[in-house]
Amino acid sequence: MKKGFKRLLIYIILSGAGAAAQAQTEKEMAEEYYKKDDCSKALTYYTTLLKAGFDKGYLKNYTNCITKTKSWNEAEQFFKKQIKNDAFNSAWYYIYWGVLMNAQGKAQEAEKKNEQALTASGLRIDLKRDMADEFRSAGQPEWAKNALMNGREVSKRNDLFQLELASVYRDLNEPEKMIDELLSYGTRYQNIEVVQNMLQDFTKDEKEQALLEKVLYDKIQKFPNEGFYNELLIWYQVQKKDFYKAFIQERALDKRFKHNGTRLYNLAMLALQNEDYVNAGAIFDHLVKEYPKGQLYPVARRMAIFSREEQVKNTYPVKRDEVQKLLGQYQQLVDELGVSLRTIEALRNMATLNAFYLDDFKKAIEIMQTAIEAGKQEKMFVDKCKLDLGDIYLLQGEPWEASLLYSQVEKSQKDDVLGYEAKLRNAKLHYFKGDFALAKEVLDILKKATSREIANDANELSLLIMDNTGLDSSETAMKEYSNVELLLFQNKKYEAIESLKHLYEKYQEHSLSDEILWLMAKTYVKLDSNQQAMASLKLLYSKFSIDILGDDALFEMARLNQEKLNNKDEAMKLYQELMEKYPGSIFVAESRKRFRILRGDVVN
Repeated sequence: MKKGFKRLLIYIILSGAGAAAQAQTEKEMAEEYYKKDDCSKALTYYTTLLKAGFDKGYLKNYTNCITKTKSWNEAEQFFKKQIKNDAFNSAWYYIYWGVLMNAQGKAQEAEKKNEQALTASGLRIDLKRDMADEFRSAGQPEWAKNALMNGREVSKRNDLFQLELASVYRDLNEPEKMIDELLSYGTRYQNIEVVQNMLQDFTKDEKEQALLEKVLYDKIQKFPNEGFYNELLIWYQVQKKDFYKAFIQERALDKRFKHNGTRLYNLAMLALQNEDYVNAGAIFDHLVKEYPKGQLYPVARRMAIFSREEQVKNTYPVKRDEVQKLLGQYQQLVDELGVSLRTIEALRNMATLNAFYLDDFKKAIEIMQTAIEAGKQEKMFVDKCKLDLGDIYLLQGEPWEASLLYSQVEKSQKDDVLGYEAKLRNAKLHYFKGDFALAKEVLDILKKATSREIANDANELSLLIMDNTGLDSSETAMKEYSNVELLLFQNKKYEAIESLKHLYEKYQEHSLSDEILWLMAKTYVKLDSNQQAMASLKLLYSKFSIDILGDDALFEMARLNQEKLNNKDEAMKLYQELMEKYPGSIFVAESRKRFRILRGDVVN
């Protein structure tokens, strides 16, 4: 009895193992034939596997093979039997049967199968979500919507599948419904990040963007106490870099929810980083006015002046009387708050303005030393001042003093971005002095710097040196060119222009000639000599359009026509040329935006 039971047990185990091995072999054979596109053989195995147990992957491959072999009658018999024998998975069989009907051009019968699939799914909510995904992947968004709406209907929950439906409405090109689902989800769960991410992916069309803005304004008017809509509108306006509109909304939130100006301050800083100096200054001014006794007052007051400073420095040519006004405003701030940690940044700004724009180096050094003394407990601040002092010494023609200060900061901030910045300034100093080998040695180290900006600057200067040295034993051309760059650093623009003219006449056939023309054009722009700048750019573009500066020159020509010469038609023509001739240029996106504005399109 025991021996018989043991034999039976061994037989059962071996039989099971054999069946499992056989199933594994059938699966491998099916996959192998499917990969080889031998559908007639693959079908035999997939039919057997599906009869043994449901697998959506097998069913999908089976359906693909039927479509290729056009074995329609065989498939019809198979689906009928499977639906009868495997009612639990019948919804999937109906879906793929519908796929086959569409492949035969029988659209009405395919619709019927999709309806049967929904009915067969019954009350299984998760299955309806999976079916919707399947419909979407098959290019049937309308049926994906039907599956999700059916899920809402049977569950009696209108908040179900909101994100999924938003995606489906995007497929169906129904942006209003898409936005409605996303906003409903966002207000229900207060999950603004998910909504922001989806809107960033979805609202790329200008009409959709305009619709989103309109819907949000309508919602804010209708539901003034629901902060979610304000938050989302501010985010949207910041994405579009419309800091004025974002300021209006943020100001209302600040007043209603008593944020004490903190969020407004962050918005102003963001505007400043994006070079919107006008709106940054307006927001800081608002903070100064609204919170004269608040903690943010000293820094907001200084940043308001600093925003105007950036605007003055980036409006060419820089006007001395505007610089004098800025210095007066900074001085009023220092007089009001005293020389302390609260005003050391203002003192630092005053020093650099005196040095770079008024050539008053003695006063600049005195003010910077006052700032260093007041902030001596702040190591990072002191080292920043030392870098500025180094620049001031370089401005007044004392490179050794400058190098000494840069080296001190390199040592003090060895593993910090500021240390890399100090190293970069020393490399530029070697470059100005004509010591190109040493400059390149330092620059090649900096190409691996943690700061992308520093690494990019180092790489650019390193390439310039590499491309234009070693061509003659004395490297005369490169030395003369680096001397011009030193003149520009020292704000001696008129001297630099004369030197550049001489350099171009002398080195027209040198590899530096395109760089000379580009530097000349940029310098003319800073002198507001736009016709001369345009002449240099046209010459550069005519001779070097296929070189690295070709798209730079074309974009700058278009920008000058648009912003300075009021030649709209020529600007449009040049932007169009850039988009067509340099499709991989970093200027394409900005050119397209500017072209649309000039054409009169609504661009948010």
